[in-house]
Amino acid sequence: MTSQIIINIIISFSIFTLAAISFSLIYQTTRFFHFAHAVVFTFGAYFTFLFSQLIGWSLVSAILTAIVAACLIGCMAEWFIYRPLRKKESSSIVLLLASLGIYIVLQNLISLFFGDETKFIRTWEVREGIEIAGAYVTPVQIVIIATSIAIVILVSGYLMLAKTGKAMRAVASDSELSKLSGIKSDRIILISFAIGSALAGIAGILVALDVDMTPTMGMNMLLMGVVAMIIGGVGSIWGIVLGSLLLATAQNLAVWYISSQWMDATAFAILLLFLLFKPEGFMGKKIRRTEV
Repeated sequence: MTSQIIINIIISFSIFTLAAISFSLIYQTTRFFHFAHAVVFTFGAYFTFLFSQLIGWSLVSAILTAIVAACLIGCMAEWFIYRPLRKKESSSIVLLLASLGIYIVLQNLISLFFGDETKFIRTWEVREGIEIAGAYVTPVQIVIIATSIAIVILVSGYLMLAKTGKAMRAVASDSELSKLSGIKSDRIILISFAIGSALAGIAGILVALDVDMTPTMGMNMLLMGVVAMIIGGVGSIWGIVLGSLLLATAQNLAVWYISSQWMDATAFAILLLFLLFKPEGFMGKKIRRTEV
């Protein structure tokens, strides 16, 4: 029993980490809650379904193409909606409302073209998982864990060592000062959207391979990612890792010992405690009120 709880925590932790990092990369450079990010998760899964199940491509080709398509969805939102609004010096509230509008429109398009029923993209028969120390884990869940570890390492290295990664950190720290230093903030924001959206597409595909998909699947993933980012600390990859681990542990213990109905309640109870007593999270810097 204990080993299965640990495995479940590791799987949830891996998914939350992917969701939180993908959202954080965009939030750091734009400082507004890009809620349309939720539908990018969903598009990753549904583009895979389109290319593999409806068009007939191989699953690998469908996944790679779906990641690129999810990346383009995020970039198009930045190109055609957010950037023009920023040039008009629109407030964060206006950008937030725009993102909610994008989310509602795109989610309804998914429902219109694919229907609201649960769909799957697995091409193999569902079987019992691999037994490890008395716990069971499926090959897809092992891939989820490995992918999460790889992405944490790659993103950390990119932000620390790559020229563009350093520029992203500079824009996140002070966008006005970065402009004076010659950094083109619009280009860096677009890169943030591209990387964050691609990671969101990957997360959505992995979740769909594990537990299937619905048009609303992205919002819950986004909310858990946002909670993990806030309690871990905005701007800190390793803080996000800690936040995701705490969130996954609390949720799975609540499900195991109380009821599955307490899963989301536990997450937001932890969020409220952090907002009250440690709003900067585990490893984040205090955010000025004007930036929230």
